[in-house]
Amino acid sequence: MPRLTDPIDLGAVRAPNRMLMAPMTRGRATRDGVPTPIMREYYTQRASAGLIITEATGISRAGLGWPYAPGLWSAEQVTRWRDVVRGVHDAGGRIVAQLWHMGRVVHPDLGGGQPVSASPIAAPGEAFVWGGKKGHVTPRALATAEIPALLDDYARAAANALEAGFDGIQLHAANGYLIDQFLRDSSNHRTDAYGGSIDNRLRLLSEVVDRLNGEIGADRVGVRLSPNGAIQGVNDSAPHALFAAAAKRLDDLGIAWLELREPLPTSNFGKPDVAPVHPVIRKAFAGPLVLNSDYDAVTGQAALDRGEADAIAFGRIFLANPDLPRRLIQGFALNAPDFPTFYSQGEKGYVDYPVWTG
Repeated sequence: MPRLTDPIDLGAVRAPNRMLMAPMTRGRATRDGVPTPIMREYYTQRASAGLIITEATGISRAGLGWPYAPGLWSAEQVTRWRDVVRGVHDAGGRIVAQLWHMGRVVHPDLGGGQPVSASPIAAPGEAFVWGGKKGHVTPRALATAEIPALLDDYARAAANALEAGFDGIQLHAANGYLIDQFLRDSSNHRTDAYGGSIDNRLRLLSEVVDRLNGEIGADRVGVRLSPNGAIQGVNDSAPHALFAAAAKRLDDLGIAWLELREPLPTSNFGKPDVAPVHPVIRKAFAGPLVLNSDYDAVTGQAALDRGEADAIAFGRIFLANPDLPRRLIQGFALNAPDFPTFYSQGEKGYVDYPVWTG
């Protein structure tokens, strides 16, 4: 069985180890979604990851609903991302951009107008807005005639990612955002070709991936799914059937790798409400499978030993430990993440976590 320290090919990306940095929103860009210099420092510090997956990055103003999150739709964003990517590459790392449309979770106060979703069903709870939070608004159902323009936005963002020097992209199809809203039946009540049956609910995911493959090549496209529980009010009545079909569809489309955000039953950060789905996904998807959420060196290696995954993505512990692979390999103590600074726009809790010095 492979070790966490072994290299792995993720499509066109040769990762030197199987300890990936999971995507984590941090809110350090400008109000216009332009990356800032401290983002270069943050990602460069973590270049020892087998692969860095960036924080979720908006494909359009209308699809970005998180204050100070970055985008990839403007020339200025591409220029500033290029500096971030250069820093990671100069430090010997590899990095892909996670592409994001938040769907119904976007609030109009962020400047994108009324949000869109699979169906006109508001998300529960509150949305992040400038200076605080407000209740989610009811989205309008995305019209079938609007889908070609949405595909254009995804393709443009992917092309921009390669122009900025990224090694590829990851499509964010998880966590209750737009594509996930189309996938799962709690949020998709459509009666057209994009709703109803599992095959229909897979249609948007399939069309986006097919377009991304055509734009930058399937060997530079990864996908993220979150199959085993409710998140931001999105859930499904038959997740094992749905996500087995999704994995088979993605396998047929030839994507380079698949990452699953699937909390363990022991998670203290959003416990799952169904049994793990990754075993049925493993059977349906022949490419590299990455598991994420709540893993450490021991449980991550155990997942590889059991053949459940080919690599592990680490989130909050990578946020707090810029030299995480070294710490995991050597068994060094870990810094604890500082939760109040996760989205605070400053350097504190972002680039000031110390590396291990012994």
